[in-house]
Amino acid sequence: MCSGTMTVEDEFLKPLAIDSKLVLELSRDMATTFEKLCKESEDQFLPTPISESIMRAGAGRKGGRFLAIDIGGTNLRVGFVELVPSSKEEKSLSEAIHNGLDTVVDDDEEEESTQTRQVNRHLEQSWPIQEYLKNENSDMLFEWIGSRIAEVVRNGCEVFSLKPTDELPMGITFSFPMEQRSLSEATLMFMGKGFAITSNLNLGVQLLKGYEKHRTPNLLPPIRIAAISNDAVSTLVSFIHQYPAKSHQRAVMGLIVGTGCNATIPLRLSSLGPVKRPGCVSVTPGVSADDVRIAVNTEWSINGSAPPLRRHNLITRWDKDLDRAGEVPGFQPLEYMTAGRYLGELARLMFIDYLSVARPQASLPEKLRQRFGLTTTFISHFYPGSPRGEILAQLEKEFPSAVGQFKWTDEEANMLYRISHAIEVRAAGIIAASTVALLKCAGDIPPPLPSSKTTDQTEATTTTKELAVGYTGGCIQFFQNYLADTQRFLDEIMGLEFGPRQQLPVRVVLAPCHDGGITGAGILVPAALGSSQVAGGVLGEGHDC
Repeated sequence: MCSGTMTVEDEFLKPLAIDSKLVLELSRDMATTFEKLCKESEDQFLPTPISESIMRAGAGRKGGRFLAIDIGGTNLRVGFVELVPSSKEEKSLSEAIHNGLDTVVDDDEEEESTQTRQVNRHLEQSWPIQEYLKNENSDMLFEWIGSRIAEVVRNGCEVFSLKPTDELPMGITFSFPMEQRSLSEATLMFMGKGFAITSNLNLGVQLLKGYEKHRTPNLLPPIRIAAISNDAVSTLVSFIHQYPAKSHQRAVMGLIVGTGCNATIPLRLSSLGPVKRPGCVSVTPGVSADDVRIAVNTEWSINGSAPPLRRHNLITRWDKDLDRAGEVPGFQPLEYMTAGRYLGELARLMFIDYLSVARPQASLPEKLRQRFGLTTTFISHFYPGSPRGEILAQLEKEFPSAVGQFKWTDEEANMLYRISHAIEVRAAGIIAASTVALLKCAGDIPPPLPSSKTTDQTEATTTTKELAVGYTGGCIQFFQNYLADTQRFLDEIMGLEFGPRQQLPVRVVLAPCHDGGITGAGILVPAALGSSQVAGGVLGEGHDC
C-alpha cells in the first residue's frame, strides 16, 4: 500500500487523473491558444471559403440529387445525396438571413421547415482504404478512388437515366488538412494517419484524373467539382441542415472523434491572420463580406495544442512513448490522447508497464507485445457488465497464454479496465475543454460576469440558450462512457464558470450527426452552385473572384 488509502494501482493511474476544475483551467488556456493559432498558425485553423450564411440559410434548401464522395482515414464512400426541398424553399433568402448569420423565423415556422428538410442517400457504397494504397504514390490512390467513383456513376446512369453528355456536379469531403482559396479547389497538406502522400497536390485535379482513366465518354458523364470541404466542415454543414433548431437552440459546431479528432466552427474573418484570409468567400446573394463568418477547419489536434496540455501536466510518459513511436513524432499530440487510432495503443503501453513489475515482458502473449496489438475497439467494450462477457474471459480470448505460461488473473483484467477507463475519462475532459475553448473563440460563449453581478444575471436570465455541437465518430460513440463523460464535463465546467443551471447564459449540448461527411458533401453542391463570390479580406483586394 502507498501512503494514506491510495493503492499501488491508484498511484500508477494518478498521471491520468482529471477533474472538472482542471478541465475548466484547460479550457481557458486552450481558448487563448486557439486565438493565437487563428492568427499565426500555418497548419491549424484553416479557412474553408464558405460563409455561415451559406451553411445556415442556403445549404441544400433547393431539392435535387447530387454526387458525393467522402475520403476518410479508413474508408472511402461514394453515393448520391438527394435533398428534399423545404416547404419554405420559395421564401426569399434575404428574409431568412439576419446580418448574414442566423435564420429569422418564429418557432412555428422553424419547426415546420426543419421537419420537412430531409436528406436521402442512394446507391452509396463504401470501401476500406487498404494500407498498400496509403503507402504508394498519389497516382495509385487517386486512380483507385476514380474507379470507385466510376462504378457508382455507372449505377446512377442505369437507375437515374443520367445522360453521358450532361456534366455531373460533385461534392467532396476530404478528412485531411488542406489549403483552400475557393470552395471548389484545395491543395493537400501533409496527411498523417499512415498516408505517405506528399503535400502540395491539387485534390480536384488528382480526382478528375483518376476518374477519367475509368470513364467511357459515350457511357459515363464528365464530372465537375462543385465543392470541397474537410470532414469536420461537412459534418457541420450536414448538422446545420438537419438539426431541428428552435429560437433558443442553434447548431454551432461540428465535432469528429473517430479514427482521428477534429472540429469545425464558423469564425469571423477578423479572427484570422491577414495572410490566412481567403481571397474569395462563397456567400448567399446580397450578403456583404464585411467581417463575414466563415467555416474554419481547426485541425485542433496538431502540435499547436500541445503547450496547454504540457502546462497542465496532462502529457504522461506513456503519451510521450506513443508519440515517439509514431510516423511523425510531435505531429498530433491531442489526437494521440483522444482518438480511436491511438487509445488502444496507449492502453497497451500502460498495461505492459504495469505488468512489468511482476512479469517479464518476454513472457507476455506475443500479440500484446506488438504495436497496436491492443485495439481501441477491444477496450471500448472492456468493462464490468459488458454484453461481450466477463472481462477476464474477454482478456483470455483476446490474448491467450501459451501452454505452460501464466494465466491472466482477475486483478490484471480489472487493472486493464481501470487503465482503459482512465484513458477514456481524460479524453472526454480534453474534448470538453477544447469544445468550450473553441466556442469562446467564436463568441458563442460570453465571458463570465464578475461574482458581484451574479444575482443580477440570475434575475435577467429567462431562457438558457442551447449551443448544439454535432458529433460523429465511432470512438466517442462506443468507447465506454466517452460521450456521456464529455457531456458531463461540459455541464460541470459551465456550472463552475457561470453558476447553477438557472444562471447559465448558454448550455453546450452534444447531438448526433452521423454520416455528415457524405451528406455534407452533397448538401454543399447546390449551395456552391447557387452562391456568389465576394472578396474576403486582404487577399481579396483587387482579386477577381
